[in-house]
Amino acid sequence: MAKPNFIELPGVPPIPILYEDRSVLAIDKPRGWMLVPHSWQRTNWNLQAAIVSSIGAGDFWARSRGLKFLKFVHRLDAETTGILVFAKSQGAVESYSALFESRRMEKTYLAVTRGVPKETDWTCRLKLAPDEQQFGRMKVDARAGKDAETHFKVLQQRETTALIEARPLTGRTHQIRVHLAESACPVVADALYGRREPETDMGLRAVRLAYADPFTRRRVEIRAPLDKFCREYGFDISKI
Repeated sequence: MAKPNFIELPGVPPIPILYEDRSVLAIDKPRGWMLVPHSWQRTNWNLQAAIVSSIGAGDFWARSRGLKFLKFVHRLDAETTGILVFAKSQGAVESYSALFESRRMEKTYLAVTRGVPKETDWTCRLKLAPDEQQFGRMKVDARAGKDAETHFKVLQQRETTALIEARPLTGRTHQIRVHLAESACPVVADALYGRREPETDMGLRAVRLAYADPFTRRRVEIRAPLDKFCREYGFDISKI
């Protein structure tokens, strides 16, 4: 019997598997799932805990692969969708984490912004640090902040919104969201750095990862579907 191309967890739609090899499995993460196991251990939306539980229960998607271990090697914010990589062994966790930390992982996101940027192509290098006034929030801090660099390119624009390609060189918490807010065009429905929009989902999606496999040196490129995301905010994928 063929292995299913999705992860099936109780009470939620199947989560698509975008890529898989001997070392890793990449999914298309839906909105709402959290990844930090300690802070949110008791929530039903802890994705790592849900996957570990499913593997332990011997659910078919995992059993058909002989999976005993699966752990995320990088993070996406709860309301960010798109490519999320899990490693199948502790050795793979370490090797793939090193790819992200050493800037050898090419990352591309699509962001929908509230407001149209003044420039069509720019790089933001504002340093970032935790905001001591609000837990879970980041701020620009030229003195104590860590280096952060994101390249932005406007792909399409409407009267009050824009579709932007974001390529972060570094991987700071909320980096794209803060850099866009500082560019006077916060991500749509970003309650932390823009404004809360109850009827709208936050407009940020991880759409591409590219890297050299740390074990085989083979070039790998993983892409996530764009159609539904673009249509949701009124943009035309055929023009990208």
